Amino acid sequence: MPKSSKPFASESELCARFISVLPPEWTPYNEWGGWDILLVRNSDGFQIGIEAKLRLNAEVISQALEEYGSWAADLPGPDCRAVLVPSTEPRGFHRICKYIGVTVIYCPSEAEVADYFRKYRPNRMKPLSPLLPGDRYGNSDDWYEWAPRSRIKLPEYVPDVEAGRSAPVQLTDWKIRAIKISIILEKRGYLRRSDFKHINIDHRRWLPSANGWLLLGEDKTYRPAPGLPDFRAQHPRVYAEIEADYEKWKPTEPAESVTSAVQESML
Repeated sequence: MPKSSKPFASESELCARFISVLPPEWTPYNEWGGWDILLVRNSDGFQIGIEAKLRLNAEVISQALEEYGSWAADLPGPDCRAVLVPSTEPRGFHRICKYIGVTVIYCPSEAEVADYFRKYRPNRMKPLSPLLPGDRYGNSDDWYEWAPRSRIKLPEYVPDVEAGRSAPVQLTDWKIRAIKISIILEKRGYLRRSDFKHINIDHRRWLPSANGWLLLGEDKTYRPAPGLPDFRAQHPRVYAEIEADYEKWKPTEPAESVTSAVQESML
């Protein structure tokens, strides 16, 4: 590959390549906990917080560092901190990162690996350098544990957002609860205030007096308004997963159904 060419067009492309070569023992939580990728080892929950950048510079290293001050001492955090850069990046900052306990992950592009394979067959270029913690061929000296008081709390569902994008549409705990409200509305056709209490989400944001996502019906229930966000379009995979679990989290129906309330209003 010519030296003048860029191995990755964007940070999101770099992240996608990194995720594509991950061992199956690890799960990436994209855009979660303040990281481009929060990488979690399935066996024990070990976490690596990763910030991605096309250039290894002071900015991305600073993003990977822990907050300073006594107030931040017991904040949740990952076990290890790392920056993800293309494998073509110079090693100038590598020693500095090692000194402050931040691992530099060098990720080759698919074209680099193919070119290396053609030149040096049968040897294969490592998909990542260094290898991840716990790998049988890895070196534990490449990783520096920060020993946080607690790890970052993971969401109920693995985010289906693209890592490394500028201002991405994020999956948050609030968004997961909002998707549940949207699913109840789809399945039943209306919402009650008790539904918001059951899902543990503030109802006020949804009302006509606020964002106007819902309309108040004559039967004192809420119906969808034209401005209701399309959460299914924002998170298609997670939406389908939450919908498949509907029987596990759905609200219980009251003894007096809304049908009777509608009938009374018509009398």
